[in-house]
Amino acid sequence: MLFSKILVAYDGSNLSKKALKRAVELVQEQSHSLHPPRLEIIHVYALPTYIGSEYAVNTDYIEAAETTIEEAKSLIPSTLNVKFTLTRGQPAYTILSHAEEIECDLIVMGSRGLGKIREFFLGSVSHNVVQQAKVPVLIVK
Repeated sequence: MLFSKILVAYDGSNLSKKALKRAVELVQEQSHSLHPPRLEIIHVYALPTYIGSEYAVNTDYIEAAETTIEEAKSLIPSTLNVKFTLTRGQPAYTILSHAEEIECDLIVMGSRGLGKIREFFLGSVSHNVVQQAKVPVLIVK
């Protein structure tokens, strides 16, 4: 199957690393086609609600998010042209909104991310994306 734009949801977990690797393979498999697919990596971070020094908390979370994006960059072959997006928000909603905004035709993500406790209470990000996406979603285990 040929894709023109692939969006990878990346959170730094082992499964998101596997998802990124699979997306890179998909792009490389089509690299000799007339219109090879574009790859975009999105990392969505959520800021916790705290009373106190909000600035210090925000800075820590933003720095961690930037480190996560840098890690993703290190996993991409230098021969690929990749766009990286770092944004704050509710992960499933933000991934879906971004996928629609960039008109991707495939979303790739790991089956589980880093937020185990959050997933227990609010539902799995990957489950929500699969249920609501308007394009195919490849879940990597």
